[in-house]
Amino acid sequence: MSELDIQFTNRMNSILKRAEQEATDSKDEVITPIHLFLACLQEKGGALGELSLKIVMDRKKFRDQINIHIISHSIKSNYFNMPINEEVVRVFDVSIEYMKRYNQVYLNEGHLLKALIVTNVLDDILSDESKQIILSIGTTGRDMATHLGSYVFPEVNSDGIRKANKRDEEVLVNFVERNFSTEWAQTVKSGFLTSAPSLYIAENEEEQIIGFAAYDVYLGKKGYFGPMGVITSNRNQGTGYALLHHCLRDMKEIGYEYAIIGGAGPLEFYEKACHAVVIPQP
Repeated sequence: MSELDIQFTNRMNSILKRAEQEATDSKDEVITPIHLFLACLQEKGGALGELSLKIVMDRKKFRDQINIHIISHSIKSNYFNMPINEEVVRVFDVSIEYMKRYNQVYLNEGHLLKALIVTNVLDDILSDESKQIILSIGTTGRDMATHLGSYVFPEVNSDGIRKANKRDEEVLVNFVERNFSTEWAQTVKSGFLTSAPSLYIAENEEEQIIGFAAYDVYLGKKGYFGPMGVITSNRNQGTGYALLHHCLRDMKEIGYEYAIIGGAGPLEFYEKACHAVVIPQP
């Protein structure tokens, strides 16, 4: 298992503890993928609260399959105080690959759920319909909303944060395409069509761009925050937090009662940073 320097979100830490508790309470000697999945279903935060409402669970069927999965060879893990089976090893390896593919630095519940589905370790307990629901609800970017009407803005470190101007267009678009995606680059480019671009830039001490954030630029949607990105080497330093709040302050001053955070991947970041909540799917 690739356990080198892996960081978990708080929600993932909660899921891991609950999975171990699930196994302990059931007097199982080895943690299996089913314990992980049951732990996910018990989590009510983020997008996971929707899963338990839309997934039909047959606990007896789950228990029968756990007994089968436990037969697999057990392995010691740094993530748990009890052994795991080989399937869990595979699930975590795939989860870590998704984290890296999405250029993220924390392993979250979306990575785990997707790995649980694509590795086929839950095929005996989940229907194809249930698997599609899980992929749709728990593993994709979700729209979130934060209430700006009564929002009390925190103090943020604004060093290196500034509003973009027309002269920044070429260098910022190139930065976004190089570090994130062509789609985001095109969205940022559209933000320069107005005389006062609704874009913010974060720079380091050498005045090199390390991050950006935008609002009201995606397909011309008003009250819509995003995209936002900070290069990997400068994450967890408050840059994204500062960029977010500069944009939200502008949006509140415009008169927006709510800000919609489009296609948010790290849900927990926005939950903590600005009390955003996931908008439920129909």
